[in-house]
Amino acid sequence: MVNGQMSSETDILTSVASRNDPARVEWQHIPRMRAYELVIRQIEDQILAGALHVGDQLPAERDLAAKLGVSRAAVREAMRAMEAQGVVRSGVGVGPDSGTFLTSMPSKALTQFLRLHMALANFPIDDVLEARIMLERWSARLAARQASADDLTAMARLLDAMDAETDDMQAFNELDTDFHVAMAEAAHNTLITEMTTAIRHSMRSMVLASFRDHGDWPRLSGQLRTQHRAIYDAIVARDQQRAADAVEEHLRSAYATLGWGSAG
Repeated sequence: MVNGQMSSETDILTSVASRNDPARVEWQHIPRMRAYELVIRQIEDQILAGALHVGDQLPAERDLAAKLGVSRAAVREAMRAMEAQGVVRSGVGVGPDSGTFLTSMPSKALTQFLRLHMALANFPIDDVLEARIMLERWSARLAARQASADDLTAMARLLDAMDAETDDMQAFNELDTDFHVAMAEAAHNTLITEMTTAIRHSMRSMVLASFRDHGDWPRLSGQLRTQHRAIYDAIVARDQQRAADAVEEHLRSAYATLGWGSAG
């Protein structure tokens, strides 16, 4: 009986010691936030709550710092970060355009994000190709269904300008970019337009370098012109399937010709 009692007391002591063992306590890490991050969070909260909208002017730097109990330097840093995100724009001087306003420029932020991460090879080029095909097939379908006369005119002007641009690769590259953006705009879907614009703009330098490395510019530019015309003709004919197929054929052909990813 003594041995049994001792065993029971030992178990109780072990249990108590186990419950009081600091190593068993699970602490949750509390992330440290810098002052400017707190400013951004306050503004985000106001946007999500519906208190702030596109076009609204934020309080002046001194006033916002006082309201939030932070330094003016923290407010300045927050505004710089949000401007890079395409959420605010700042105007200097006096007059109606001075101050900081909420804006909506998602393609600017997406372009910066994609350009850096593509340069760091965080997005494999094959993944970029497939993403472009998904986006631009849908853009072409929507454009073939609902492009306005003005949309078609804008696309036609870009094609004519590409036909006239025989030697300047950089100018041709800009027109090529503008054509893909114009097709996305003709789809009249804001999100598709912004994403297409961001991806194509993020690739400008890469495309231009590939143009210069190709070795047969007249043949390459002629191929691209022909493919762009095929896309445009299908959109004008309101043939959604043909427009989508023409875009995919163009993208896959261009990636293979320029030697990108497994397509090359």
